[in-house]
Amino acid sequence: MKDQNFRNGDAKTAIFGSNEMLQPSPVDKIPDGPTTPQIAYQMVKDETFAQTQPRLNLATFVTTYMDDYATKLMNEAIDINYIDETEYPRIAVMNAKCINIIANLWNTPEQAKWKSGALAIGSSEACMLGGVAAWLRWRKKRQAQGKPTDKPNFVISSGFQVVWEKFAQLWQIEMRQVPLTLEKTTLDPEAALKMCDENTICIVPIEGVTWTGLNDDVEALDKALDAYNAKTGFDIPIHVDAASGGFILPFLQPELKWDFRLKWVLSISTSGHKFGLVYPGLGWVVWKDAKYLPEEMSFSVNYLGANITQVGLNFSRPAAQILGQYYQFIRLGFEGYKAIQQNGMEIAKYLHQQIGQMKPFVNYSPEVVNPLFIWYMKPEYAKTAKWTLYDLQDKLKQGGWMVPAYTLPENIQNYIVMRIVVRQGFSRDMADMLLNDINSAIAELEKLEYPTPTRIAQEKNIEIKGSVFTHTGSGRKKK
Repeated sequence: MKDQNFRNGDAKTAIFGSNEMLQPSPVDKIPDGPTTPQIAYQMVKDETFAQTQPRLNLATFVTTYMDDYATKLMNEAIDINYIDETEYPRIAVMNAKCINIIANLWNTPEQAKWKSGALAIGSSEACMLGGVAAWLRWRKKRQAQGKPTDKPNFVISSGFQVVWEKFAQLWQIEMRQVPLTLEKTTLDPEAALKMCDENTICIVPIEGVTWTGLNDDVEALDKALDAYNAKTGFDIPIHVDAASGGFILPFLQPELKWDFRLKWVLSISTSGHKFGLVYPGLGWVVWKDAKYLPEEMSFSVNYLGANITQVGLNFSRPAAQILGQYYQFIRLGFEGYKAIQQNGMEIAKYLHQQIGQMKPFVNYSPEVVNPLFIWYMKPEYAKTAKWTLYDLQDKLKQGGWMVPAYTLPENIQNYIVMRIVVRQGFSRDMADMLLNDINSAIAELEKLEYPTPTRIAQEKNIEIKGSVFTHTGSGRKKK
């Protein structure tokens, strides 16, 4: 007996005239029989319609636009598994070329023909690999000294991305957080050093903090750390989480020292699928020299027809993103990347200026150092407003925009902010459309006679203290 999800029809059947379109799509049970590819395609495609279009999603950092040739190239490689280097040796070489290019963008001092780095599924895996390498180096040194290895820790600001919380949990390494404040909006080097001891495996500054868009001062940290290590006899290194900044700073601020030009920066991770301009599924990590990549992190197998050595948490992984990254390097070159990143910065600065001039808002930072920024309600406006930023988020969503509202990290979690990330594919014209929609939404919200549910809920949990809008609700929310 056929179930209700059984698919009939052939290629001659009109899709929306078919019986299949009268049936619900499968939820719990695979259909008994097949359907035509045209109908299957349409049913899956239709389920994606009721959501934000990727290029209108200003919440994500992930690339939502690549040109037609890049897309074609990646689609043609969709069936290639990178790890099978015996079958696809040129992909492995292309991967090594990408690592070389990125290492040199970050001013590597390594003289070897092939630089020390690894492919990752995203910056999260790349961060994990950088952290694990620091932990294994620390553990090996402690074992050689006959000292205990049961209490490792690392130091990072409270503006960390959730991967670092995962790293701490999975490897049972204490995460020591340097609080962010309105006065110290990025990692304070001196405060970070006060949290260090002989069990500290590394300090992690962030270039492009997810929560705020700001950069930690790695050069200042390196200088302070050098004095600290000399005084204590420790050799605590730096791993730079450059998920966003790794593909911004080399092009827009090449003179800024945040990379391998600094003594204690031994590894850097980034996201190829953010400002590296490649579709999702790509990250990179590079070490200053091969000696900083522990041998224990390289695993070999021979069941693919040859001895394959790989560094990574994942084994099988798509090759298409490698082709996409190499294509972008060839297609755009240094000047092409610079032009795209500069355009993103200019549009972000334009939006920053325009939103900062709107009656209800104030920008969190006077500067835009990456193509993203945050803002919040003016305290005096918030006192009488019948709406919150969560209501503005919902209004904008009705027009297809995704502009997130959220609370800041612990210690400044009282601030509810909104964030815009400007990526390739977002034009000045689109920025003006967004501004018009924000202004229209504010005009509607200001006409409200009664407070919104989110405002009522907030009223139960807020106080106005001086000039600071204080929210006394829950603390940091995991993403």
